[in-house]
Amino acid sequence: MNYQSLFAPTTLGPYPLRNRIVLPPLTRSRSTQPGNIPNELMAAYYRQRAGAGFMVTEGTQIEPRGQGYAWTPGIYSPEQIEGWKAISQAVHAEGGVIFAQLWHVGRVSHTSLQPGGADPVAPSAIPARNVKVFIETGPGEGMLAEPSTPRALTNAEVKELVQLYAQAARNALEAGFDGVEIHCANGYLVNQFISAHTNVRTDEYGGSLHNRLRFLREVVQAIADTIGADRLGVRFAPLFASTDEERVYLGLVEEDPQETYVEAVKCLEEIGVAYLSLAEADWDSAPELPDSFRKAVREAFSGKIIYAGRYTPERAAAAIEAGWADLIAFGRPFIANPDLPARIANGWPMNTLDPNSMYGGTATGYTDYPTHSA
Repeated sequence: MNYQSLFAPTTLGPYPLRNRIVLPPLTRSRSTQPGNIPNELMAAYYRQRAGAGFMVTEGTQIEPRGQGYAWTPGIYSPEQIEGWKAISQAVHAEGGVIFAQLWHVGRVSHTSLQPGGADPVAPSAIPARNVKVFIETGPGEGMLAEPSTPRALTNAEVKELVQLYAQAARNALEAGFDGVEIHCANGYLVNQFISAHTNVRTDEYGGSLHNRLRFLREVVQAIADTIGADRLGVRFAPLFASTDEERVYLGLVEEDPQETYVEAVKCLEEIGVAYLSLAEADWDSAPELPDSFRKAVREAFSGKIIYAGRYTPERAAAAIEAGWADLIAFGRPFIANPDLPARIANGWPMNTLDPNSMYGGTATGYTDYPTHSA
């Protein structure tokens, strides 16, 4: 099949892109300890995948309280910024464009991951259910655990967090990244403010949908004011229905998800961000996004739109040709196939993903996947 639409050049903000294939944010938990510092192994991993038209790093916590899983990297210390410089340089040496994903997990954490063993922070003191976090039990060893009950952020602390996001964006540019993506999906902090399930605040950040979107608006605006809206993207994971209660936390299904997320998209349009990334549910029985939602998003947003979730090259090309997507992200296929764009372009067979080496560990299952030998 001809996947020409996947290889049509385009732009994203100020950057020309050589194709429309995206490496999305993929947690791999291989940062150096102590300190959650990006390292040379990570630089090799990203360099291998720099054939993507556009790349976004794994979720990168903006402050120590933002961590929810062992060994994930941060972007708040001088050592972390230096570590990321090697990664951005490696990608740029291959002609790639890469943004850092700014992440705060909020309530999806454990006291053992928090500074001083404190409770995680969240919009409201409502614990996360039907989800596990991964905590360290020894050097290179860990276990799954229930998230700890969070404490509600004060109004002043919410405003401080807005500035922590802006500082993380500054740090990302200092580290050589081309821009940043704000992680507003998958039940993490920004998503927790948006959702009526996790935000029962009675101040300016809670109650009405307008108020629940306030934290999103303020974070996006603060980063846009800091580095420019044309170097900024936002990721959502809207979920419209679920027959699998174990997965509800991912999208925090709203009573009217279309209204919630179209209004959120309108906030992004007003500020003028470069792109919107929509992560579709990707388990076997997952519901698809309604066509009415895709249409409403396209009408509300004039920037680039990225979709991710169970896309084959055929589905990806069709989505771009239909006009509701500009770029398509491939997650698991990109983990197992560092030369994924070349494989798609040439119809080469794909490597098989090893699910046992996804998180933590060494080069095994990380940088040792082979490229195709023609």
